[in-house]
Amino acid sequence: MAKLQVAEICAGAGGQALGLERAGFEHAVAVELDPRAAETLRSNMPGCDVRTGDVADRSVWDPEEFCAKHGTPDLIAGGVPCPPFTIAGKQLGAADERDLFAWAVGLAERVRPKALLLENVRGLSANRFAAYRQNVLDTLQDAGYVAQWELFHAADFGVPQLRPRFVLVALQREYAPYFAWPKPLEGERPKVGETLYDLMAARGWKGAEKWAEGANDIAPTIVGGSKKHGGADLGPTRAKAAWAKLGVDAHGVADEAPGEDWEPAEGKPGPKLTVEMVSRIQGWKPEDKWVFAGRKTSQYRQVGNAFPPPVAEAIGRSIARALNKKGAPAALVEDTETVHDPVYKLLRAEAEKQRFIGITQIIGRLEKAGKRLSEPEVERHIAHLERDFEIRREQRSGGTYAYSLGEFKAFVGQEGHQRHELFSLNQAKIS
Repeated sequence: MAKLQVAEICAGAGGQALGLERAGFEHAVAVELDPRAAETLRSNMPGCDVRTGDVADRSVWDPEEFCAKHGTPDLIAGGVPCPPFTIAGKQLGAADERDLFAWAVGLAERVRPKALLLENVRGLSANRFAAYRQNVLDTLQDAGYVAQWELFHAADFGVPQLRPRFVLVALQREYAPYFAWPKPLEGERPKVGETLYDLMAARGWKGAEKWAEGANDIAPTIVGGSKKHGGADLGPTRAKAAWAKLGVDAHGVADEAPGEDWEPAEGKPGPKLTVEMVSRIQGWKPEDKWVFAGRKTSQYRQVGNAFPPPVAEAIGRSIARALNKKGAPAALVEDTETVHDPVYKLLRAEAEKQRFIGITQIIGRLEKAGKRLSEPEVERHIAHLERDFEIRREQRSGGTYAYSLGEFKAFVGQEGHQRHELFSLNQAKIS
């Protein structure tokens, strides 16, 4: 059977790429903004067409032209930038120049792959982005796809860290009945100590075995950081405290493993991790022989921002089974339609009829549909909506307002979108 083809956008250092190749996919192209990460891809995937630059720049990669020349890939996959949705950031969503999620979803309409896989941070699953998610589902449904969201924890798939990731999978209706999310692995989760023991002992450190016994838990989420916020560091204060309990000094990354008689300095919980150790915690295996390009800080950032290969592999295998129509088909999820934001759905329906609707009407209509929301809750929904969509207001008697849903503010390829200017101004700090 011929291998399934994948085009990967925002490919990073290849965590998702490696997982998908383990799952049986072959890369037709990979596009990555960071030159060092692109260099990593080239050195580890010599048969892949690696493009360096902004994936939304047609001079870097023109999806329609590429598909016309090489054929449409079976799968388009990617880990589009996380800052627009991260809880640690400003959660600007569609107003963030780094947001490529809606643009990536639009690829399904433009080039019609059999499947789409996009992963991001858990923040995208928050109430703040309920309407954004609803817009994604509606867009894909209108394009003939069945889409599902799922929250994954890397520790459930053999990766010794928490690392929650929010994943979107969409398949053409022909293949959707054969898709099922992968189930967590059975058995005990691997711990940091057992995972890193051989690397900690590589230079003969006498304390390696004792250290491994004490590091008897999974790690906090590895934080890759950004070009904007300096060098290699294992995370914020709370993460550093969690690392300290595992006997790890999280204030930086080491050049090498501890020597034979190494002892921690006063007040330090233990040794620092090397980039190789961090990659092992992310799910890279020794047999992968994956080499990261650049200096230590760049290497660490590439590893820290990656999608763990074992999680990508598990999801990739589920997609591959669906595309090969393996197993018994199931009822489509859209038969019981998922509603992330009922206020958005109602405003969208009214906007299609070019009508405005007031809060009292919204509450009444939702109540008839079995959904109870108070006036403050509806107002909160509208406030969230207004950050990602244009909201038109019409004043009525008594000083009340009626609302109508306008355009989605997200970048989906528009030539005149503010994203172009902001991206150009801030590109040196974008990673």
